[in-house]
Amino acid sequence: MAQAASAHAAAAIRLAIASHGRARIVVATGASQFEFLEDLTTNQAVDWPRVTLFHLDEYVGLSIEHPASFRKYILDRVLRKTSLQDYLLLDGEGDVREVCRQAGAALNSAPIDVAFVGIGENGHLAFNDPPADFTADEPYIVVQLDEACRRQQVGEGWFESVSQVPEAAISMSIRQILKSREIICVVPDERKAAPVKAALEGPITPDVPASALREHGNVTMYLDAASAALLRPSPISR
Repeated sequence: MAQAASAHAAAAIRLAIASHGRARIVVATGASQFEFLEDLTTNQAVDWPRVTLFHLDEYVGLSIEHPASFRKYILDRVLRKTSLQDYLLLDGEGDVREVCRQAGAALNSAPIDVAFVGIGENGHLAFNDPPADFTADEPYIVVQLDEACRRQQVGEGWFESVSQVPEAAISMSIRQILKSREIICVVPDERKAAPVKAALEGPITPDVPASALREHGNVTMYLDAASAALLRPSPISR
């Protein structure tokens, strides 16, 4: 799954560079993206110096030295493994309103060619927990993290207890994610089976933030057998 998603992502980046000289990408973080990003960052066919990177979210008030920091994640798992030089990291330790404003202005200076996203255990998209704001126009917003989201971070080993997980985060808004020309969604693991089913087969609703992906015309979702286990089988054409 990770290799297939990585090959698709590399092809999308190369197409953007061929079309207009650069590729502007958004990168998701978290345990679900480990294998995908490991494979993508070793792809020698990607002209990384011609890529501009943004990321989806960051905790408010968390040091960049903390293992759960998404800035640290991007540095360790993308920037230090490639020759990518043009990037903007969300500083959750700064004036978060100003960080949102500046990052949003940079993000909206040109279209995003491809966004890499995942789906949370509670159906969140970026850090837009349910019920998500489907109407916010700002590129980045400050959100409150719900209990299920914070428990997921503990379950994945980023924090020792829920009390250590920040209660707020900077997140790319749903509307902004959907402005990307293409979206590649990478969702492994049985923990994600229920939210995947809700996002793909249930109503499009703020109560399942990832269901908003169905309103975009160019989304590819990569699942493994575990995350796809609850989906209805597709009818076979004869």
